Amino acid sequence: MAIKPVLRMGDPRLLEPSHPVKKFRTAELNELITDMNDTMTSLNGAGLAAPQIGVNLQVVIFGVEQNPRYPDAEAVPFTILVNPQLTPVDDETEEGWEGCLSVPGMRGLVPRHKKLRYQGFDEKGKKIDRIVSDFHARVVQHECDHLAGILYPMRIRDLRNFGFTAELFPGEDIAED
Repeated sequence: MAIKPVLRMGDPRLLEPSHPVKKFRTAELNELITDMNDTMTSLNGAGLAAPQIGVNLQVVIFGVEQNPRYPDAEAVPFTILVNPQLTPVDDETEEGWEGCLSVPGMRGLVPRHKKLRYQGFDEKGKKIDRIVSDFHARVVQHECDHLAGILYPMRIRDLRNFGFTAELFPGEDIAED
């Protein structure tokens, strides 16, 4: 449908908790998902949450095949996840570098659960229930944080591990946000 502008860190709408989707199989939900996919794809994103385009609903999309922003990442299947719930499988966490379309040109070292279960629904209201790990788990946690008004810099433990991509990784071929 349309590529939407992505809200950037500092916009107060990104800090608001999102509302659950109450109706599935609607034209409005389908249009939102299409807009999110068009926007994410145009920016080489690994995922996008509805609040990032100014829609305060619990909808995230994510998926990675080959992505210049994450050249070494394993594939993550394209997923539409509505009204998600995340449950860590154990206490193991891992720090990893993250970027965000709402925090362009920057990266930070963020702790995340290494393995988790996510549940929710697809755009038609069909249940989704998966246990995932590693990069897939990181992407889901990052996108679902947006639904709670959390941006990844809020999770960084040591701000020495947060900065502009070009400065943190000089000479590496990592696409800018």
